[in-house]
Amino acid sequence: MSYTRFVASFARTQTGNINKIRVSPSRCRPTVASPKSQEEKQPRPLEEEGCALVEAVPVELISQTKNAKDVRLNRIHVDFDNTEEAYKSKNNIELLRSLLVFNLCTIDFLVEKNKELMELSKKLLGQRMFEKLMKMTFYGQFVAGEDHNSIKPLIHKNQAFGVGAVLDYSVEEDLTQEEAVKKEMDSCVSEAEKESPGTDHREKKYKAHRRFGDRRGGVISARTYFYADEAKCDNQMETFLNCIKASGGASTDGFSAIKMTALGRPQFLLQFSEVLVKWRKFFNFLAAQQGKSELTALEKTLELEQLKESLTQMGVGAKDDIENWFTGEKLGLSGTIDLLDWNSLINDTTKMSNLLMVPNLETGQLESLSNKFTAEEESQMKRMLQRVDILAKHAVENGVRLMVDAEQTYFQPAISRLTLEMQRKFNREKPVIFNTYQCYLKEAYDNVTLDVELSRREGWYFGAKLVRGAYMYQERARAQEIGYEDPINPDYEATNRMYHKCLEYVLEEIEHNRKANVMVATHNEDTVKFTLEKMNEMGLSPTENKVYFGQLLGMCDQISFPLGQAGFPVYKYVPYGPVNEVIPYLSRRAQENRGFMKGSQRERSLLWNELRRRFLGGQIFYKPVY
Repeated sequence: MSYTRFVASFARTQTGNINKIRVSPSRCRPTVASPKSQEEKQPRPLEEEGCALVEAVPVELISQTKNAKDVRLNRIHVDFDNTEEAYKSKNNIELLRSLLVFNLCTIDFLVEKNKELMELSKKLLGQRMFEKLMKMTFYGQFVAGEDHNSIKPLIHKNQAFGVGAVLDYSVEEDLTQEEAVKKEMDSCVSEAEKESPGTDHREKKYKAHRRFGDRRGGVISARTYFYADEAKCDNQMETFLNCIKASGGASTDGFSAIKMTALGRPQFLLQFSEVLVKWRKFFNFLAAQQGKSELTALEKTLELEQLKESLTQMGVGAKDDIENWFTGEKLGLSGTIDLLDWNSLINDTTKMSNLLMVPNLETGQLESLSNKFTAEEESQMKRMLQRVDILAKHAVENGVRLMVDAEQTYFQPAISRLTLEMQRKFNREKPVIFNTYQCYLKEAYDNVTLDVELSRREGWYFGAKLVRGAYMYQERARAQEIGYEDPINPDYEATNRMYHKCLEYVLEEIEHNRKANVMVATHNEDTVKFTLEKMNEMGLSPTENKVYFGQLLGMCDQISFPLGQAGFPVYKYVPYGPVNEVIPYLSRRAQENRGFMKGSQRERSLLWNELRRRFLGGQIFYKPVY
């Protein structure tokens, strides 16, 4: 399905009449699928590991045969306290550098003034000496190299110790706050809004606000792109293409990361997100009318006859028209519509502007979200979708998996839907496209379960990266200032519970249907241990390559390398780029590590223990062997 056809509309703007809607028969199966039988499950055998980190304990494994109880699997235990194994890929100089950098990150003055101090160092030392200093410290700790060739030695060394790479070209535009705000306001407001401000039907959350125009505010663990023009988007697409190519050439089964806001005008993401959210709210409104407001997102279904009657009473359309809107073999037989069926109604249109018809819950009428699109705005939206399509095709051709990063909640519904469409197209034979779910969001579990169910119904490979989230402070401040519900879980414990709940759901899907895949992207050791325990309980083998782990380069090696040496697929996010151009990235790493290192001295303690062990054992000039 082409992306220019995917963005859909419920109405023709010329007449205001809803288009005839056809629901695909494949989407009308029961919403909550029952677990498959034991005969249908197909786990692969676990290869025994000779690593000292692996403790073999017999457990039962679900078999492909009926004699499941006769099959045994070695239970995997990874020792995260074994410093000899955790740091065997590092020489002593690298361990000392890690200790130095991590200790510097605990000094508030250095972290708060890191940009100013780096600029001062550059002036005092000169460019050449400054680059040497950075490569001996922060740059050497968190960045792999300057270009595709210089990063290869590090990638190959990590691979030798069982750790793969997610390549991420980390060059960032160093804008002033005023420049960022101007670019954001220019790119998030349509020409119609500029001509007639306040005459549209937009919600406050999905409109640009100058106070939060600089989306970098309060964000320390994610890169931010600002729209300049279409040529800049093309250049950023080329950067992603080069990164995909480098990932294919530097590693096997590698990943590459992209951000949607780098590929087009964010105005489209804002408006499309609002459309998707308003139609979902309309579904929930109709479900509440049928007394189903307390059910989960997957359990809610609309009785078709009651739905038709409600729409008629609301004056959405004539009774005969409404009768024709909902057609489809399975739908007619089941007599119900669930949220996935409802979402699938947005699936076919001509012009992008036809997409922006949304229901008004007060009047029950469809109304245009925006007055009009210019021809250029229409073209910009189509080019954004074309860039996404090009990247996905390039990833397939190079044998690389594409990871779409999550962004702010006012962009995310559109980003997730675009990613979902890529998955439906490119994940037919294997998982190529991975969506990112931020588990600090209250709706994270609903989003995960709905997407898993859709993949199950349509038969494609579900791919997810689970993270806690990168925009918490900014999201909370924006919601409070502008006046809408805070989308973030109330506290860190609630986020942890949400993360484990989403993770367990996906793991159960992997257990019952080997088409699901998940990357557990976390620096939280307890979450990693939780994952390993669940995998042991479910008989999920690391050699099946269904469950991946991910951490940032230069952080939590005591988690990454023991996992890799125990046979688990584990990946480092590997940033690269010229020293001067990755300074914004290094600045964020320093800020992120300040909170991380102040909260726990565990990593520094393990580094000291390993250095002490080596010095006492006469390994003063230790060199990794691989």
